[in-house]
Amino acid sequence: MSSTPQQPTYVIPPPSGPNWKVPVLIGVLVLLAASNIYLFVELDHVRTDSRHDMAKLNQDFTNAIDKMRIDSNEEVRRSRRSVEDLQARLAEQRRAANLAVGQAKIDAQRKVEQLQSRVATEQAQQEQAIQAVKQTADTATTQLATVSTDVGNVKTDVQNTKSQLEQTIANLKRATGELDSHESLIATNGKELRALRELGERNYSEFTIAKAKKPSRVADVMVQLKKVDTKHNRFTIELTVDDRTVEKKDRTINEPIQFYTSKARQPDEIVVNQVRKDTIVGYLATPKVQNARAGT
Repeated sequence: MSSTPQQPTYVIPPPSGPNWKVPVLIGVLVLLAASNIYLFVELDHVRTDSRHDMAKLNQDFTNAIDKMRIDSNEEVRRSRRSVEDLQARLAEQRRAANLAVGQAKIDAQRKVEQLQSRVATEQAQQEQAIQAVKQTADTATTQLATVSTDVGNVKTDVQNTKSQLEQTIANLKRATGELDSHESLIATNGKELRALRELGERNYSEFTIAKAKKPSRVADVMVQLKKVDTKHNRFTIELTVDDRTVEKKDRTINEPIQFYTSKARQPDEIVVNQVRKDTIVGYLATPKVQNARAGT
């Protein structure tokens, strides 16, 4: 058996010369277009699901009303048959009372009165059953109107959330990476970090690291805080990646610190948003695609 020849691994060299900005700009535009398409598709899915839910709710409501109408019609027919039977018996007893004399006439009249009472009771119960069905139908109609309003509110909330997300993404800070030399989006607070997560381009791990003798683990990276300068918002850290340790000295907040790992062709990125007393707060951004770089 012949083995399939292994495809050679190509290393894409970083862009050089003065024309690298054009493909980078095109790439950024493509990413923004892809994210807008993704958001539009998600919104369309929400609209489609809402229409499906409304159609199913309308069908369930129609089926429930039809069932109530069938049940109420059957109940009404039974009540009418019962009333008609009682009325026939009443007429018969009346005829018997007219022919009877003495005590027989008194007994017949008593039975007539009992039958009249039963007829009145049956008619009252029939009326109550009809009113109950009408009330149930009115309640179901009110509930359907409420659900329709809720669906409309959900659509409005989705549209508002989409607009807020787009505005937040537009306001994100951009910084040029020290390794790959292209602009990346930087989050400076929790709201902006949530917006970056919505873009879905990278994985994000938040951290709060205090100054200590041993480093702290953030995803697959070990980070040790060496020094802080709260007055100037500066700090020094040591990063241990793939058994190699490197010091990042006198860095400032919201400055992307990039470094490569053996798991990806794109660099990881650490951003510190706050410098406190012996503590830093920020996040680690890692590539979604974990493909090992050539030569690792």
